[in-house]
Amino acid sequence: MNGLSTVLIVLGLFLIGGVISFAKQQMPKGLIVLLSAGAAMCLAAGVLRLDVWS
Repeated sequence: MNGLSTVLIVLGLFLIGGVISFAKQQMPKGLIVLLSAGAAMCLAAGVLRLDVWS
């Protein structure tokens, strides 16, 4: 596990917290979808960069 994968996973989890917070505040749906897409991409990139696959 290198530093960049850790940063991407932590950033993805932070963005998921933002999605939950924005949903509770009833923010616009487009903003929530955009934020959740960014969180999913961060988490996917972080997991794919892990060195456990080889």
